[in-house]
Amino acid sequence: MVPPPAELPTSGWRLWWLGARPRTLPAAIAPVLVGTAAATVERPGVIWWRLVCALGVALSVQIATNFANDYSDGKRGTDDPSQRVGPPRLVGNGLAPAAAVKRATLISFLVTGLFGLPLVIWVDWRLVLVGVAAIAAGWFYTGGSRPYGYAGFGELFVFVFFGLVAVVFSTFVQIERLTWLSVACGVAIGCLATALLVVNNLRDISGDAAAGKRTLAVRMGDRGTRFLYVALIVIAMVLVPVIAGFGGRPVAGLALVSVFAARRPVVDVLGGAYGAALLRVLADTGRVELLYAVVLAIGLVIAP
Repeated sequence: MVPPPAELPTSGWRLWWLGARPRTLPAAIAPVLVGTAAATVERPGVIWWRLVCALGVALSVQIATNFANDYSDGKRGTDDPSQRVGPPRLVGNGLAPAAAVKRATLISFLVTGLFGLPLVIWVDWRLVLVGVAAIAAGWFYTGGSRPYGYAGFGELFVFVFFGLVAVVFSTFVQIERLTWLSVACGVAIGCLATALLVVNNLRDISGDAAAGKRTLAVRMGDRGTRFLYVALIVIAMVLVPVIAGFGGRPVAGLALVSVFAARRPVVDVLGGAYGAALLRVLADTGRVELLYAVVLAIGLVIAP
């Protein structure tokens, strides 16, 4: 549940940790783990400094996007505390000035560039194009005059950048080439990452509609959004044996253990969980993605 206002941090690192939205961070960690593991199928071993840089890029761009969303929504007045069901926002709840949140956004994007710079210099200069695209997508999700997140394209952004791009290029920075295995893994992880946003937007349908945000959930309606969530979970699970067989790593099939973790959030969503009850579903979905990614990554690393 959301803590009452008296318990909310008003300064210090806890305030900015709240703004970073830690529950969303599994969506940044998972694709890097899986993409790196997929690279070991082609060439055993991990180049650790490249893994650290890729993980730094993923985490910092996720945090920057969260701050940018907080800033832009707060400035537009679409994070009205009286309408929100989810966790409080820095600008919308008056916990931090908009200028400070914008500064945190820019600093986080700068950190993204710092982590990405060694990869651009020593792996492939074209990675700068990927980084610029990710930063631009993070900012214009809710920023600019025509934010695409308000037009129902947020799920596509998450699928592409926190699924396909993050996995495929985590593989690329290790072995410096693309593989079909990493694409398959990217689709699976992208589905789970997108499921996180779907739950978030399902929770906020009424508030977003009132604020004029035409998210995909608003466009599809409550029933359609619930079915979309379940479909994304199912697709990710169906892809496990495909990935295990395609990669020649049968142990990767153990990632299906995450089906058991997915049971509760799926039942909650199909059972009509609403409002604050979806906060648990959001946390559960993050745990499903992380469990799925960790077990799949271990399975891909272990040779038959």
